[in-house]
Amino acid sequence: MLADMVVLIRGAGELASGVAHRLARSHFKVCLTEIPYPQAVRRETSFCEAVYDGEKEVEGVVARLVQSPDEIPAVWQEGKVPLLIDPEARVKNVLKPDVLLDAIIAKKNLGTRITDAPLVIGLGPGFQAGKDVHLVVETNRGHNLGRVISEGEAEANTGVPGEIAGVTAERVLHAPKAGKLSTSWRIGDHVEAGEAIGRVDGSPVVTLVGGVIRGLLRDGAEVHRGMKMGDVDPRGIEEYCYTVSDKARAIAGGVLEAILSRLNQ
Repeated sequence: MLADMVVLIRGAGELASGVAHRLARSHFKVCLTEIPYPQAVRRETSFCEAVYDGEKEVEGVVARLVQSPDEIPAVWQEGKVPLLIDPEARVKNVLKPDVLLDAIIAKKNLGTRITDAPLVIGLGPGFQAGKDVHLVVETNRGHNLGRVISEGEAEANTGVPGEIAGVTAERVLHAPKAGKLSTSWRIGDHVEAGEAIGRVDGSPVVTLVGGVIRGLLRDGAEVHRGMKMGDVDPRGIEEYCYTVSDKARAIAGGVLEAILSRLNQ
């Protein structure tokens, strides 16, 4: 039965979490792996926050941090998604997943192989369908977002944030220099253009647009110069800070299609 299928997802950031959310709601046995200190910007919709808090809920689906593979079946029994700190995804040798999804979004392959599972899927650029992975799902906004690619690669990274309410790069907050972020602002707070939402070792981080803070690194996060630290949504709708984005939902639909088209035969 499809409900007995195990899906191992490398990464637990925003896009990986959107996929995990849809697959868990579709009753797949989903397991997530992460690095020891993840730095997701859209923290309220990223299951990787469970690394710090023990659990993280996104739209009714809960991920729970586990310390060893032995704990995974019990978490599934509770209807939750287990998350293991395992950067190399070595747990695959124990779980023997039916599907392995590389959702790290590193823009390059960090070690995923087409032999890792009966079906291996890569999100975005850095993977070649038929060589590194069986299938690739497009992550670039536009006409092909969420498309399943069986030959070739996804579109190259443009480096330009997606447009929201006519705003692109201006809505993203970048670190002015290397150091430690200090902020008392929270995701969901409303800001005006020109306000400083924090400081990096004394240097202010100023938003160029007004709206609602949709994403922001944790207070105390170590950053490097130019690193993405936050995201201001000019639409100003607080609900969007806590729900899966349209982009993540489209990509999740592509992954679900990829799984069903290959395995539901």
